Amino acid sequence: MSHCSGYSDPSSFAEDGPEVLDEEGTQEDLEYKLKGLIDLTLDKSAKTRQAALEGIKNALASKMLYEFILERRMTLTDSIERCLKKGKSDEQRAAAALASVLCIQLGPGIESEEILKTLGPILKKIICDGSASMQARQTCATCFGVCCFIATDDITELYSTLECLENIFTKSYLKEKDTTVICSTPNTVLHISSLLAWTLLLTICPINEVKKKLEMHFHKLPSLLSCDDVNMRIAAGESLALLFELARGIESFISL
Repeated sequence: MSHCSGYSDPSSFAEDGPEVLDEEGTQEDLEYKLKGLIDLTLDKSAKTRQAALEGIKNALASKMLYEFILERRMTLTDSIERCLKKGKSDEQRAAAALASVLCIQLGPGIESEEILKTLGPILKKIICDGSASMQARQTCATCFGVCCFIATDDITELYSTLECLENIFTKSYLKEKDTTVICSTPNTVLHISSLLAWTLLLTICPINEVKKKLEMHFHKLPSLLSCDDVNMRIAAGESLALLFELARGIESFISL
């Protein structure tokens, strides 16, 4: 009996990914199973849709399937868009994660640009929606950053994304009236994801924009090192290290 005959139960594939096919299965088995999972992203059951999204994501994270994805990118994009708009927290997280892996599979180019243009505004809306699940907003911030890093071809949109992320993580900055430790809040996980996504996108900005961001944030980011959340301290340290390297790069460029 072929392994692919079990695609109607997407939860098993979401957990195991394509490894189950390594020994006995074939590329055809995997693609057949993925076709079934793509169909299941339209299922009436939210749990089934979520498991299907996770199953596809796990497969794409483990194996390059460029041609298969290229042919089905519009169908997948439509499914992701629908799940982001109508789904709840876990389904939105699964959809956002699949969007980022989809862009990684396709790489820079017009196909991933089209995906970003379709899904980017929806991801941004969820990130900024205070009534949305915090976990969904956190995942969307991370995945939006990855998608933009790979696919953005519009400098104006890049700057808009940076501003969107800044408006979130700067809420964790130490206020003037505070003199000691920054206390974490339920929003801290979102601030961390936004900071890391912002830092990633800064690496593809023109020098003039990098210089502007350095002037805005280099003396404020250290305040995050006093946060009582260790993950925020780690993220702040990583961001400061990158900003320092970018500053050195600007100095070297100017001195040429």
